[in-house]
Amino acid sequence: MTVDIDRDPTRPTMTAQEPVRRGGSIVLVLLVAAGIVAVAVALMTIGRAQAQPYILGLLALLAMVGLFNLFAFAAGIIRFADRTADDPVMSRISDQAFDGIAVTDARGHVVYSNAAYLGLTGATGPQDVRPVERVFIGNPDVSEAVFRLLKAAREGKRLQEEVRVAAAGGTHGRWLRMRVRPLGDAKRDARYTVWSIADITRDRERQEDVFQELQHAIEYLDHAPCGFFSVDPAGDIVYVNATLANWLDYDLAEIGSGGLKLTDIVSGDGASLLTSIAAAPGEVKTEVFDIDLRMRGGKTMPARLYHKLAFGADGAPGASRTLVISRARDERSDPQRAAEVRFMRFFDHTPMAIATVDRAGAVVRANARFAKLAQSLGLEATANKSIFRTVNARDRSALISAINQAAEGQGDIAPVEAMLDGAKERWGQFFVTAVEADERETEAAIVYMLETTERRTLENQINQTQKMDMVGQLAGGIAHDFNNVLSAIMMANDFLLNAHKPTDPSFQDIMQIKQNATRAATLVRQLLAFSRKQTLRPQVLDLGDALSDLTMLLRRLIGEKVKFDMVHGRDLWPVKVDVSQFEQVIVNLAVNARDAMPDGGRLTIKTANVTAQEAEKLSYKGMPPADYVRIDVSDTGTGIPPDIVDKIFEPFFSTKEVGKGTGLGLSTVYGIVKQTGGFVYVDSEQGKGTTFRIFLPRHIAEKEAQPEPQAVNGAARDAAEPKPKVDLTGQGTILLVEDEEGLRSLNARGLRSRGYTVIEASNGIEALEAMEEKEGAIDLVVSDVVMPEMDGPTLLRKLRAVNPELKIVFVSGYAEDAFAKSLGENEKFDFLAKPFALSALVAKVKETMAPS
Repeated sequence: MTVDIDRDPTRPTMTAQEPVRRGGSIVLVLLVAAGIVAVAVALMTIGRAQAQPYILGLLALLAMVGLFNLFAFAAGIIRFADRTADDPVMSRISDQAFDGIAVTDARGHVVYSNAAYLGLTGATGPQDVRPVERVFIGNPDVSEAVFRLLKAAREGKRLQEEVRVAAAGGTHGRWLRMRVRPLGDAKRDARYTVWSIADITRDRERQEDVFQELQHAIEYLDHAPCGFFSVDPAGDIVYVNATLANWLDYDLAEIGSGGLKLTDIVSGDGASLLTSIAAAPGEVKTEVFDIDLRMRGGKTMPARLYHKLAFGADGAPGASRTLVISRARDERSDPQRAAEVRFMRFFDHTPMAIATVDRAGAVVRANARFAKLAQSLGLEATANKSIFRTVNARDRSALISAINQAAEGQGDIAPVEAMLDGAKERWGQFFVTAVEADERETEAAIVYMLETTERRTLENQINQTQKMDMVGQLAGGIAHDFNNVLSAIMMANDFLLNAHKPTDPSFQDIMQIKQNATRAATLVRQLLAFSRKQTLRPQVLDLGDALSDLTMLLRRLIGEKVKFDMVHGRDLWPVKVDVSQFEQVIVNLAVNARDAMPDGGRLTIKTANVTAQEAEKLSYKGMPPADYVRIDVSDTGTGIPPDIVDKIFEPFFSTKEVGKGTGLGLSTVYGIVKQTGGFVYVDSEQGKGTTFRIFLPRHIAEKEAQPEPQAVNGAARDAAEPKPKVDLTGQGTILLVEDEEGLRSLNARGLRSRGYTVIEASNGIEALEAMEEKEGAIDLVVSDVVMPEMDGPTLLRKLRAVNPELKIVFVSGYAEDAFAKSLGENEKFDFLAKPFALSALVAKVKETMAPS
């Protein structure tokens, strides 16, 4: 133990040559121990009774010494000495250190300092040692840093500051690095703090010299006669020198603020050339490119680029360093170089991808368009680029064969149409030509490639449209012929029903025939709907009301496992559609959605207005910008596979099991929407659901004669009250024109049974002859539309030339507007859609012959 008496602040501090603590002596300890043992032995020799007072006295003396030491240790007068502090080796290392070191106690007094500290703080001797804050007091350049150091010392933290101390007399001064840290364990030795001061003036001066040289280099680089720029792997320009900025008409400060990309200063697909370089990990590669740079105003400047790119150990490219030489002067001064510049500009700006390849298909040289193609196919990531990797494996053999032919020097190689390799379906046409014989060791062929994806897509769309039109024409022709057959069946069935009473055993069989004929007529209407030749009775209505009326029916159709939501748009515009046909569209889509959700799901129908501006922004092909009302029918079902989504509107196409669908549901939807003047599109994703989007044109009301309220009320009353039996008998002469003999005879028989005189004709020519024989004494003409030799509209024009007031009823399985366009304007006629029952024919005849 050593005694450590607190010093007065004015007392000089002990340096390393005068340690604060002195070491104890082992000899003194041995002498004290020997004396105590000798006293104990002497007391034992004099007897126990005589020695007792002495023993008590000795124990009392030792107790007093022990109590004194305890009080002295508690008061800090006596403390245990640190043996390491008295180590002469450690003391010598600390004293001879280059950095100044000082130790302060909790009150900030210096309790230790080495010689370097005395020299750095300007102390004349140990008695002049001062703490750091007192050394630099009043120096404004250092005071803030010292304050932060003191704060860190009080909080037991480490901190470092570098400050510049001005010297007297206006000299440059010096740089000091100051550090502070707690001594040892922060909890045990928190009251001691170690300060260190180092002179770093020479290091700073060396850094400033390097910085000055760097500034000179940058200044030279900025004003060099060549351009320089650097691009990071993301394509952002990180550096452009003043020369290049001036060439491109950019403000250097503006470029330095960021936001400029490589594609902003490189014209066309040239940026793809610079970013398509690949190499082995750790390799540094330099490529030379002749491309056009884009100026700020959009003009171009020919330039030669020496593009240097280094790759890391992981193969990732770093920032490029590119030297730019303007070739604009070459175009004016050197004709040969001017021709080279023009060729390179043509080579890189052509819309065709061009590459030279060796026998193995490796790309030797390529233009910018090929580099862009390779990047889009993910080919730029490999150092060994093979042109065969751009082609799908199934078409690769054709391209290999073409390149082998070119390598053998053959000419007139047929173009290769191949699918490009990649996630999306893309197509390209490859033209392969041979190179000169002396160049075939390095380059076997020149390959030109045009991407034909858009052309093939357009061709597929046209083919699909033509196929749909052809199928529609076929369906319409079949439906027309089938309508004649159905009309004959339904007419004969009506005669049978009239001839048999309900109690007749055959009556039920006749009714079964009628029901099946009606079902067949429904299928025919679906075919006509697809061919857009069905008869429509459009009317103006609010879709919100029409869909609300369907809600109960739809809930019954989809079942309890499927949740149904109806979301109405606000203030829907009116549309003009056939109500029954529109309902069929919604029902067909709802049934399809139900079948796509066998385990349940959600069916949602939404309506909304779509303005012409919104329609123009939509990506749906074939839909012109206009005002529409949109109906979305969405489900959460299995979705439609991408390979069949283009076939779903074809008639008789179905993914359902045999006997569970006719395949006419979606084709009927397509036909009805198209015939109404609307558009239908489908968005589907497998496993997530399907959405059918229907766009119906907005109806703008014209000034039309409004029906009288009495008529409307009367119609409503008629609809509410049961109609009385109508008398369908009549008188008059009817010219019946029908090319189907069986159907004509049945129609004539039915009309004669109601009291009419019927003259039959199988075509338009016979009808004109009959009209001439009767000298025009015909009250009504009932004619088919499609007939051999002379069709219905032509017959109408010729009959009206003889009798302008003649009344006529056209019967047809096609829509009324399918032939109305071939008639003159304001031509009056009545129309009856096939197939029809006898009662419908007789009612239409009596209605038309009634005096107007």
